Amino acid sequence: MKVLKIATAGSVDDGKSTLIGRILYDTKSLTDDKLEAIEEKSRQRGFDYLDFSLATDGLVAEREQGITIDVAHIYFSTPSKSFIIADTPGHIEYTRNMVTGASTAQASIVLIDARNGVIEQTYRHFFINNLLRIKDVVIAINKMDLVEFSEEKYNTIKAEIEYLASKSEYKGQNLTFIPMSALQGDNVVHKSENTPWYKGETLMHHLERLDTEDINDASQTRFPVQTVIRPKTEEYHDFRGYAGKLYGGDLAVGDEVAVLPSQTKSKVKTINFFDKEFETAKRGSSVTITLEDNVNVSRGDMLVKVNEEPTIAKELTATICWMDKEPLKASQKYYIKHGVNDAQAKVTQLSSIIKTDFSGIEENPSELVLNQIGDIQLKLSKPLAFDSYKNNKSNGSFILIDPKSNNTVGVGFIK
Repeated sequence: MKVLKIATAGSVDDGKSTLIGRILYDTKSLTDDKLEAIEEKSRQRGFDYLDFSLATDGLVAEREQGITIDVAHIYFSTPSKSFIIADTPGHIEYTRNMVTGASTAQASIVLIDARNGVIEQTYRHFFINNLLRIKDVVIAINKMDLVEFSEEKYNTIKAEIEYLASKSEYKGQNLTFIPMSALQGDNVVHKSENTPWYKGETLMHHLERLDTEDINDASQTRFPVQTVIRPKTEEYHDFRGYAGKLYGGDLAVGDEVAVLPSQTKSKVKTINFFDKEFETAKRGSSVTITLEDNVNVSRGDMLVKVNEEPTIAKELTATICWMDKEPLKASQKYYIKHGVNDAQAKVTQLSSIIKTDFSGIEENPSELVLNQIGDIQLKLSKPLAFDSYKNNKSNGSFILIDPKSNNTVGVGFIK
């Protein structure tokens, strides 16, 4: 069964957890004991309705405060598709959590409280979806029951988001607007009679129709080597295989490949998965590859098709989301983790802070603080083989690690 990974985003009290709980309830994905616990807790709180947010807010602090703090992953299925939803926090101080939760998403749901309309956090959430180049974004205009299901209010919010989209450099995004009430279930799983003016689909019907293409759907083949396999058996005494996961295009026996960064060339001899051999490997496959020539290949090297080589350099420019309490400043040193490869990295320039309301940039700042997003330049201790993030998400992203604390302090998107 196909799997669709979805990230949610929204400001505090916009109803993300309630929406996910409603989806689970209406698709009959809640277990009996979970449903009983929600009913009991709702009664204790004096509600005359089911508090569906209890289905997702797992931390004690989340349940007590009625907010989402950490990223929660919810799994459920319908007869046609399986879903993984990342319920990400809405607070501005948890921007890094949203970036983390949305980094592997194929689609995104941005919730907007119909009473408040587009606010600062909406800009931020929409910006991050554009930064991560999430192709399908649903703008869920929630709590329509509190504005009497006003078509005028819906159209006003829709126009504001469409204006934001026109200012974005990412033009490949599909926007879908759905008026709903997560609490009452309007247009979530079932069509609402309260919005006769809305001719579109319900949220679940739309999600079930979305393509589940992999987020790493790039045309060029990238095969980072995870490990070299040398069995210590007489039968496979001369076997030398290279195991990893294939990103981008397909790979076939006989394809001419280059080993990076050495740029040594050879051809694919066999493609193995456990004890079986295949003629081709599809994108996303985890396989072991052997080459016709006895060339030097180590963990961290990358196999690519000849004439499809990425950039190989010791310097790069990237957009980075800062995730640490200690600010980023020029001249600071970190470890860069790029796929299975790593190197020492020095920040040679902090070029700008990007304003997430699409209003522009602040040039040449002195530092980048927690949850800010900006452009930097890095100098590396050795060459890395990389692509731009817009061309290959897996080979165009990295993390920075503080060598003193070993904390992940930033996530970067190569330009």
